[in-house]
Amino acid sequence: AREANVAGWWHSYTDVLPSWFQTYVGLEGATSLIRVYEVQFVHGLLQTEAYAQAVVRRGMPDASPADIERRVALRMERQKLLVAERPAQFHCVLDEAALRRPYGEREVMREQLRHLIEVSERPNVRLQVMPFSLGGHSGEFGAFTMLGFQESGLPDVVFLEQLTSALYLDKPEEVVQYGRVMDRLQEEGPSPSETRDLLRGLLQLM
Repeated sequence: AREANVAGWWHSYTDVLPSWFQTYVGLEGATSLIRVYEVQFVHGLLQTEAYAQAVVRRGMPDASPADIERRVALRMERQKLLVAERPAQFHCVLDEAALRRPYGEREVMREQLRHLIEVSERPNVRLQVMPFSLGGHSGEFGAFTMLGFQESGLPDVVFLEQLTSALYLDKPEEVVQYGRVMDRLQEEGPSPSETRDLLRGLLQLM
């Protein structure tokens, strides 16, 4: 946590980066394993630039064009950890609702789906989509992110984003519960290869 607050590349974005999110970006950059469940939209580490612009514009309708560009640039910079020399392992479960909810024009969504198919082929990325046909599943309590670290003695951290702040959970009993939910989501959902088939099917419908 101390290292996460040491000045890093993201500090050049403090004009558009809330103080409570600076800690997350620092932790994200130091992690060896990221496990996420997302339901509202495609996770930031998997977004295309055009999709990210649409998400930011929708979420911040009063932001200036310059602020929107800065926020999107920050998001694109964060994605470099997935293609670094020693990239983080990224396990992502997306609810199908995140892919059915349009952000931007039709071609923006088509480009985003193609990007997900491509990214899911990377050896350090495990992408699964929870289809509507599955019915109810273990992610009923909403989106969350788990960050794991290689350094011995460092506990996993669960990140829960809110409108104006965030929660960082590191108590073992709480982290274990989220880990169990993530395990069940991965067990219940289609495999990564089945997910790519699902994504191709959605792409044909758009």
